[in-house]
Amino acid sequence: MKKGLFITFEGADGCGKTTQMNLLKDFLVKKGYDVVVTREPGGKGLGEKIREILLNYDGEVSDRCESFLFLADRAQNIDVIINPAMEQGKIVLCDRHTDSTAAYQGYGRGLDIKQINYLNHLATAGKKPDLTLVFDIDTETSMERVGKDKDRMESVGIEFQKRVRNGYLELAKKEPERIQVIDASKSIEEIHRYVLETIQKYID
Repeated sequence: MKKGLFITFEGADGCGKTTQMNLLKDFLVKKGYDVVVTREPGGKGLGEKIREILLNYDGEVSDRCESFLFLADRAQNIDVIINPAMEQGKIVLCDRHTDSTAAYQGYGRGLDIKQINYLNHLATAGKKPDLTLVFDIDTETSMERVGKDKDRMESVGIEFQKRVRNGYLELAKKEPERIQVIDASKSIEEIHRYVLETIQKYID
């Protein structure tokens, strides 16, 4: 590829996005593409430290502080991992990105969406994914998949998770050319086939 490709994987906890990202990575590598996989929060290095705080800190974390920690991780991920890889013509697959902050902190926590969009723009220097895949599933099923061993974000409650799901669907309505919603209730194999169909025009 002459230029890089940036694909993000989004959805509520337990939707299966990470499984699908790894399946796509394996497919692309077998096809001879140079692939970089990262995540937010928790890109290598500093991002791993920020992830530990966000998911496991057991003290009080204000909603605004939470948002800024995600944004700091995002800026680091963009500058240190994503942009350099794309400049080398690689395909970057990222587990969560700007839409997670809009869905979780905006629609979920109730923070101002316009402010979040502005801060996301600052954190990414205006860079947007070429394609975003949102894996949609009903909230009850997603929580069942997560199980009892929940991290700080997964433990907020089902009403919060419902607002997050609705947030993702609203975001998809606003940017239908970038955001593709995928039915995550189907089998892993069926979802993988649909992912391959969706990305084909981008890698061609």
